[in-house]
Amino acid sequence: MSSPHSTDPAAPHRTKDTSPRTARSRRAPRTSALCVRTCAVTAALSALLLAAVAVTWSPLISFDRAVVDALHTSAVQEPTFTHVNRVLTDWVWDPWTMRLLSAAAVVWLWLRGERLLAMWVALASVLGTGLQQGMKALVGRERPLWPDPVDSAHYAAFPSGHAMTAVVTCGLLLWLCRRRGMAAGAWMWCVAVAAVSVLGVGFTRLYLGVHWPSDVVGGWLLGACVVALAVASYGRVALSRGH
Repeated sequence: MSSPHSTDPAAPHRTKDTSPRTARSRRAPRTSALCVRTCAVTAALSALLLAAVAVTWSPLISFDRAVVDALHTSAVQEPTFTHVNRVLTDWVWDPWTMRLLSAAAVVWLWLRGERLLAMWVALASVLGTGLQQGMKALVGRERPLWPDPVDSAHYAAFPSGHAMTAVVTCGLLLWLCRRRGMAAGAWMWCVAVAAVSVLGVGFTRLYLGVHWPSDVVGGWLLGACVVALAVASYGRVALSRGH
């Protein structure tokens, strides 16, 4: 009779599945639920901000004016710093730079055979751009006007296209990095770069006097809503297809 503590060499050896795909499948329901809640909250806040902008709510308008007046005074007095902000907003954090990053991610995913994920990232980026332009046309908010402008911009003000595109792109790229199981140190660096980009581009738009603070906040909220919607919907579709 064998000891109760003995092991049968012929018995199947069961090991815990720690593959990235298994880990993702276990996190998927929690991630999807969190993203659904995030989407609902950011959508509600976006609607409230849109309503305040549309009715020109006095406290909001006064706050917007006070912030841009103070920043414009500084921009006129500090031409070197103003030039740095123009380079950052026109090249480093420009919406087309952000879209190129998204396009590169889509191509990379497609070549790796992750076609559904590639299409999802592409669709989320397109949705963000379409929503942004549609909101601008719907609201038709004028940008700040100055007798001595330091920069110029086209289209309506609300929401900030720079701010929204930065959130959509950085959010989607962080999502992809998380899915790949990136090491903790590298992940923290990516989060830091994304945070600096999102906050930085918002500051440049205000400092250069081409947006109101509520435009930037509106762009951030709508961008977060798009990312949360993309992640939540992909989780459900991928689960139904066995990805």
